Order: sequence, then C-alpha cells, then structure tokens
Amino acid sequence: MATTTAGQRREQAKRDYDAFLAACPTRELLSTLTDKWAALVIAALADGPQRHSELARRIAGVSQKMLTQTLRKLERDGLLTRTVTASVPARVDYALTPLGGDLLPVMVAIKTWAEAHMDRVFTARAQFDARP
Repeated sequence: MATTTAGQRREQAKRDYDAFLAACPTRELLSTLTDKWAALVIAALADGPQRHSELARRIAGVSQKMLTQTLRKLERDGLLTRTVTASVPARVDYALTPLGGDLLPVMVAIKTWAEAHMDRVFTARAQFDARP
C-alpha cells in the first residue's frame, strides 16, 4: 500500500465532501438546511432555548407534525439539543448547539436578505410572467 503525503490527504479530504457529486453525503445535509422550516427554526432559536409551542407560535403556518419532524432532523444532525425537564407536564426545550450556532449567522443572513429583497423578487416575477 502506497503512503500519501499530508498534502495528498488534504486534497483527498476535499474531494470526499463535494456536494456536486451525486453520492456526497453533504447533499442530504444541504437538503435539510435549505428546507424553509429548518431555516426558520434555526433563526427562531437565535433568541435562546424555546419550547415546541413557542416555536409553533413564532413560525406561522408550520404544522405540529412538520415542526416535530424538523426538530428531529436538526437534532440528529447535531444542530440543536432537546432538553427534557421533569415536571408535570414535562418541559421540553430546544436550543442551538455550538454547531448550530456556527450556522446561525448564515441562516439569519439568508432570512434577512429575503425580507429585504422581496419587492425586487415580486417585480422580477411580474416581468417574467408578463413575457409572451
């Protein structure tokens, strides 16, 4: 078996995670991160830990089932934690992990960009739809 240099190993590592390749596992992660509910959950948790019901009230239009599925995906990917506090009824809080905190500025920036540029998007859509 041939040995490789540190530079060759770094180059191989770069190729191992290339989202443009069909078999790359980062595609699944990108799919999760680009889901509108995931982006909104991450942005909502910028204010600190929240309960399921608080997130549901904050994120208008998300169903209980979809919010639960989204929270589970984000927890599985290590982006948030689920903490159960014994009480009657049990209290469950969701919070960003350090990994989720690293992602937070990106998600907030995308949300902010979308809010700031929606008028231009509406204009572009109207122009596109008006074409023969």
